[in-house]
Amino acid sequence: MIGAIAGDIIGSAHEYLGTKTVEFDLFGADCRFTDDTVLTVAVADSLLTGVPYRDKFHEYFQAYPGAGYGVRFTVWAAAREREPYESWGNGSAMRVSPVGFAFGSLEEVVAEAGRSAEPTHNHEEGIRGAQATAAAIFLGRSGKSKEEIRTAIESRFGYDLSPRLDDIRPGYSFTESCRETVPPALIAFLESEDYEDAVRKAVSLGGDADTLACITGGIAEAFYGGVPEAIARRALDMLDPALRTVTEEFRRRFVSPTARPAPGSPAGPGPVAGPRRR
Repeated sequence: MIGAIAGDIIGSAHEYLGTKTVEFDLFGADCRFTDDTVLTVAVADSLLTGVPYRDKFHEYFQAYPGAGYGVRFTVWAAAREREPYESWGNGSAMRVSPVGFAFGSLEEVVAEAGRSAEPTHNHEEGIRGAQATAAAIFLGRSGKSKEEIRTAIESRFGYDLSPRLDDIRPGYSFTESCRETVPPALIAFLESEDYEDAVRKAVSLGGDADTLACITGGIAEAFYGGVPEAIARRALDMLDPALRTVTEEFRRRFVSPTARPAPGSPAGPGPVAGPRRR
């Protein structure tokens, strides 16, 4: 999940700027963690403790009220609402990366990704975006090739991943929808050469930069076997002690420090002891 967090932090400096290049300072002066990181850690915390996702979202909103949440989520969390609001936004996908690392089978990952989305994003597009992102993470850490990942996501979730970034980029602009965020984020990963290149390509689309880079970063971490140490350390250093503690505990428990298995080999490690189920 550090790949998602680093992507969020790197992308945060480009929010609303419409950046259309991969040439930029990786950690610019305006970089910070946003709601993408806060809610990603909330999902990880839920998996570690067994506290329901909804309650963790409420808890983390109260602890970080100025992190940059969407208007509807802010209303929902501030009022500690119990019912979802049928969101089709990309928030379900940007926070789901821990699920992709915490379970030992694709079916478990897809089912749990849906559960992580449902407290707020119970619209079919909100659920689909979370499930596709988590599935790509699981497939990436399981040794699947990029073409196998592309085929699996297209077949199961109905996304078209055939366009090229160079064709998408000129007309792409800020959007908060899952349908218009998750496929370009996946394509940025599919066209990448390594973790850093993946995040740079996601930012270069000129859209919801922190969320695009957060989604792409989580998938790239899984596929490339981790995040470069300098990037991971810089991202961790930008978290406060509470967020950093949960992130590091999740990494110790669920994320292997070893490289991804070769294509065709058995899946990478699943949970050490299994997440606590709600």
